[in-house]
Amino acid sequence: MKYSVNGQYGDRELHIETGKAARQANGSVVVTTGENVMLVTAVASRDKKENQGFFPLMVDYREQSFATGKIPGGFIKREGRPKDKEILASRLIDRPIRPLFPDDFLNETQIVANLLSADGKMETDILGVIGASAALMLSDIPFNGPIGGARIAIIGGEIVANPTFEDLQDAELDLVLAGTETTVTTIEAEGKEVSEDDMLRAIEKGHEIIRQSIEIQKELLSKFDIKKMEYEPHSINEDLKKEALEMLDERLDEINAIRNKQERSHAYSDYVKSIKEKLEEKYPDDINRLRDIVDDERKRRIRKKMIEEKVRLDGRKFDEIRDISCEAGLLPRAHGSALFTRGETQSIAGLALGTSRDEQIIEELVGETSKSFMLHYNFPPYSVGEVKFLRGPGRREIGHGYLAEKALAAVIPAEDIFPYTIRIVSEILESNGSSSMASVCSGSIALMDAGVPVKTHVAGIAMGLVRSDEGDIILTDILGEEDHYGDMDFKVAGTKEGITALQLDTKIQGIDTGVLSKGFAQAKDARLHILSKMEEAIAEPRKSLSKYAPRLVTIMIDKEKIGKVIGPGGKTIRSIIEETGVKIDIDDEGKVIIASEDADGLEAARKKIEDLTKEAEPGEIYTGKIVKITDFGAFIEIFPGTDGMMHISKYSYDHIKDLRDHINVGDEIKVKVTRIDKQGRIDLSRKALIERPEGDKQRSSRNYRGDRDKRSGSERHGHKDDRHHRKDNEDGNKDKDN
Repeated sequence: MKYSVNGQYGDRELHIETGKAARQANGSVVVTTGENVMLVTAVASRDKKENQGFFPLMVDYREQSFATGKIPGGFIKREGRPKDKEILASRLIDRPIRPLFPDDFLNETQIVANLLSADGKMETDILGVIGASAALMLSDIPFNGPIGGARIAIIGGEIVANPTFEDLQDAELDLVLAGTETTVTTIEAEGKEVSEDDMLRAIEKGHEIIRQSIEIQKELLSKFDIKKMEYEPHSINEDLKKEALEMLDERLDEINAIRNKQERSHAYSDYVKSIKEKLEEKYPDDINRLRDIVDDERKRRIRKKMIEEKVRLDGRKFDEIRDISCEAGLLPRAHGSALFTRGETQSIAGLALGTSRDEQIIEELVGETSKSFMLHYNFPPYSVGEVKFLRGPGRREIGHGYLAEKALAAVIPAEDIFPYTIRIVSEILESNGSSSMASVCSGSIALMDAGVPVKTHVAGIAMGLVRSDEGDIILTDILGEEDHYGDMDFKVAGTKEGITALQLDTKIQGIDTGVLSKGFAQAKDARLHILSKMEEAIAEPRKSLSKYAPRLVTIMIDKEKIGKVIGPGGKTIRSIIEETGVKIDIDDEGKVIIASEDADGLEAARKKIEDLTKEAEPGEIYTGKIVKITDFGAFIEIFPGTDGMMHISKYSYDHIKDLRDHINVGDEIKVKVTRIDKQGRIDLSRKALIERPEGDKQRSSRNYRGDRDKRSGSERHGHKDDRHHRKDNEDGNKDKDN
């Protein structure tokens, strides 16, 4: 049966409907706000796989081209592999719901969020979060919800809920968060050096909107009597568990105390293997669960040691950062490079500069856009001592790269200051905790090494949480195992002035703003420490670009003259490129960007374009080339594509019968522009640059101008007409005699 509810959601109305579409799914809803319509379904298998040791949750967000009345571009007229935006939205939905499934529920579960209609005015990913929660709550799938989601912006210091794309262009903060009625579970934010206080203020406002979306869901749920499915819980043979725990001795504590990650990891694997060898004959059907048993006990001991002894895995204090080293300019052919090492996490960043032709073109529902700054993140298997096939970037790589890119985007100079396309690649060489934040640091150093005029460094740090009856412990610069066995992964990046990117994931039911406030303060201290280390390596951008980087010159030309530069069929611009070896980009507004590694070629191309597009000015002096000589004067090209006419009487104070006796086609001659008429015809004079001989009288310009004005435009531009030519010559001679 169809049911629907409406409710206030910030400054919008949110509509949730069920029972009409996708009725064979365990749960399905259609979430609508304005003209944005999203179908979200939840489906779970009835049985779990044998020996399943993890929760196989799949979340997929998809945008349909017909949602905005479009047909996909290219040869294949259907949606293909998910775009980065869809992958990021899938992660945004996955992260807040994953911790809320029962620990013992391991049945395959899939959430599909399908965007069916989009008004092109606002982001729709947050509808997927709300829809996933509603679909799960309406289904028989066990889920400890509901949750809600919200998008908040700060614009001119004011908090704005449900910002539009237009709003976000001027926003100091773009914040997306999800949570329960009482806590926040997930945060994703991009800011322009936002203060911790403003960030908390926005989070609190967002939580208000989250509660509104939960109230709407609860109203819908009240119409149903929902019974959750019975499932085979994830269980462990109690006899195996008892014997295994009895075998775990002080050796496990000794292993946990090993400082080096690889040594600790190998020792732990060998330890589990030795116990397995003793028990596998007795428990052949359940021995594959042994690792889970030992992991749970290891987690308990690690947390207990932190709570009771105030000691972390590697012996650090809770707010202590591992040793940091930074190096700039280590790759000679990259345009900028850096190596950042924090403990056993290491990122090498390589930077390349390009032109506007190198921008990434992105086809989205709202239209085609482009990116001139990119950060790509790679996580090769050797970084954690593993052997795997090297494949394309997965969701983790795309998500981590996007987070680091957002962190640095706040300091990237505007195009009118630095008109380059910038691509940074962060290659993770070692990983033991927060390689995405290491990518922020290496990327920032590489920007300065490349000479990109950024105003300051950006650094990032990952914070953790251990929650217990004794209180919350916030950890600075968490290790991989502290992330795995902890309750929170809280990444904060920014400058000395404020936060530029933020990401929060929790493994518990959520955290309150009190924990966040303490985390922000601790993260700021850590960030300032890391920034000081980065400044020791390079404190400001290099004064010049790499000798291998393209040089760019930007000039503005009259839009009406773009065609003149391009030429018929592109002939003119191709000729310039071939002659000078440069790259040239021209936009519709007349902005011309010339790029080349050769300074001489760059200057030559610039001059050619300026000559093609510049206009003559009365009183200016030019060195022109004679292109045609007639009985009444000469036509002179003062710069490419622009000719003027020098009357025979304007050549010299001497009487000239035939200019051919004095000049030839192809000669260069210095002339002055004496007049430009309303039709743009240019009068030139060589005589104006010559000192008048003593005693020579200045002829009357009135007679000449009168005669000149009697000539037609075609006559002035070299079309032969003997009568007019003779009259021009006669009048010129009369003037001379007078």
